[in-house]
Amino acid sequence: MAKAAAVSFSDLLSLLKKGTFAPVYLFHGEEDYFIDLLAAYIEEHALDESERAFNQTVVYGRDVTASAIRDMAMRMPMMAPRQVIVLREAQEMKELYQLEGYVSRPSPTTVLVICHKHKKVDGRKSLARVIQEKGVVFESKKLYDDKIQPWIQNWLKDQGVTITPEALALAHEYLGNQLSTITTQLQKILARLQKGDMIDIQMVRESIGVARDFNVFELQQALGRRQADRVFYILDQMNRDPKSNPLPMSIGSLAGFFIRLYTLHQLHGAREDEMAKAIGINPYLLKDYKPVLKTFQPLQIERILGLLHEYDMRSKGVQNRSADEGALLRELMHGILAA
Repeated sequence: MAKAAAVSFSDLLSLLKKGTFAPVYLFHGEEDYFIDLLAAYIEEHALDESERAFNQTVVYGRDVTASAIRDMAMRMPMMAPRQVIVLREAQEMKELYQLEGYVSRPSPTTVLVICHKHKKVDGRKSLARVIQEKGVVFESKKLYDDKIQPWIQNWLKDQGVTITPEALALAHEYLGNQLSTITTQLQKILARLQKGDMIDIQMVRESIGVARDFNVFELQQALGRRQADRVFYILDQMNRDPKSNPLPMSIGSLAGFFIRLYTLHQLHGAREDEMAKAIGINPYLLKDYKPVLKTFQPLQIERILGLLHEYDMRSKGVQNRSADEGALLRELMHGILAA
């Protein structure tokens, strides 16, 4: 196969649909959604169903060595034109960069798919360059905030439904910018709809678990007014239903809120439609942000964004000191109010 450069998601998917498979793929980057979608397509279409039992293998980075992958990849397929090996969670593989020897001379009868999530591979290493010479590299980038709502609209259009502006704004605000999270949650709504239906704001509240009075949006408003008693009352109610208010999702929503505030500060004096477009919201929602601009100044927001990053890492087990999610969120609120 001729050398292939890195391609866009749509171009790559088009090649796959034509049945064009490279000997090695590297899917890496911050946005899990596109990585999962491409890997799933290869798993479902590179082999016929009858060929998969003996010729398709899925391994995980934390459980496999470079030599084991090399040995698997050099095997000949059994009664099939190729074999497929999918390396999931490659970012957890200690010997990942030792695969360079194999990917520089890959087997022509093997399709090796390397899924490296949450971040790019180490640019100081030559693995990505070597794979690009022999196969395909795709960097899965996060969408900018102002691109999320149009993306949701287009994705729902592909599913055969539409969404009201209010429901779209609420879904984006609550679900954040992680496309895999957005699509998973919206699938809950789609399961109850038919082609041609419209998603309204009540459907979003009910299906995504947004209670009317005790959710991260009410928490944002209370923070914006520095209503400490209200903040901790809402927090106590949210902690009674942690499944509907997971800490990573709450932190993601708060981070989006403060990033938008910071952006609005930089756009002081701009027209309202320009401001709304810049932060990716419907103009009617701008009224919820303007009063908060007086409460949190840019330097305070910078400190708060630092806190949000710290507590996001702690929610994932980094230097957590064993605090549970409720305790972490309470600590975080104290920090934000004191900023």
